[in-house]
Amino acid sequence: MSFHQLNESCYYYHSSVNIGYVNKGTTGLLIDSGIDSSSVKKVLKELKKRELPLTHLFITHAHADHYGGASFLQEHFDVYTVAPVFEEAILRNPTLEPLYLFGGNDPLPELHNKFLEGPRVRIDKVVDEGEISFESILATAIHLPGHSYHQLALKIDGILYAADSYFSEETLKKHRIPFLTDVSMTLDSLDQLLTLTYRGSVPGHGIFEENPKVTIQKNIDYHEQLSAWLHQYLVEAGTVSQETVIAAMCKHYGIQSPPLSQWLLFRTAVTAYLLGLKKAGLLEDRIIHYKWCFSIID
Repeated sequence: MSFHQLNESCYYYHSSVNIGYVNKGTTGLLIDSGIDSSSVKKVLKELKKRELPLTHLFITHAHADHYGGASFLQEHFDVYTVAPVFEEAILRNPTLEPLYLFGGNDPLPELHNKFLEGPRVRIDKVVDEGEISFESILATAIHLPGHSYHQLALKIDGILYAADSYFSEETLKKHRIPFLTDVSMTLDSLDQLLTLTYRGSVPGHGIFEENPKVTIQKNIDYHEQLSAWLHQYLVEAGTVSQETVIAAMCKHYGIQSPPLSQWLLFRTAVTAYLLGLKKAGLLEDRIIHYKWCFSIID
């Protein structure tokens, strides 16, 4: 865990979940806030040591590991908080995340944990992609969905704060089946990242790279590899239920019997790969004996 200056105005705090920071004059912008108060306190300590201001907070997407420390900031600092459209609804109502992961049923008590549900966040301004002004800091917001519904990255003074639009190779290997809501959108976002110009990029998980295009391509290759495995599995298995596919893919990629909260994340991710194959016209789905089933289109 360490605080790095990237250019005259841009910094980031490197940890399991990266937190960005930009300073111009009396304006200080934090980009995401870590999973809880202990995470963001470490960043605040660095800002205090360097006598850097904190006036604004931007949350890239509504996953608890990126906004869990925001309520602490709002309790102790006068931070003007900005978030993307749609994501802001979850930030204001964080129970929505365990609710949608649990299929709409009231979440069980064990699903109300800091990994799925951070404290409620006050949102002062809702934004979409395009130019954004944080007083003296000018940023370009870039819509990069797929990992989350309306995730926005920020490009400021040549540095891209890319959120979870791509992961480090280490992170991909750690999670084995990375969390996605839509693999088609994820791949489109990765293709878009390859076309952007910037002087360096900070992912949500991983290290700063001046040229992350090799890492981005490895993300594309990884998702395509998982899709290819799933396609071949369905070719050999025939018609199978969603639940059977989830179990088979988790077993193949060495996922150790996860608790319910983690299993729900894998269920969403595997389903995202299934739907990616369906969108590509390679699968059909239907209800058979009250089960949601998938099969290859001959």
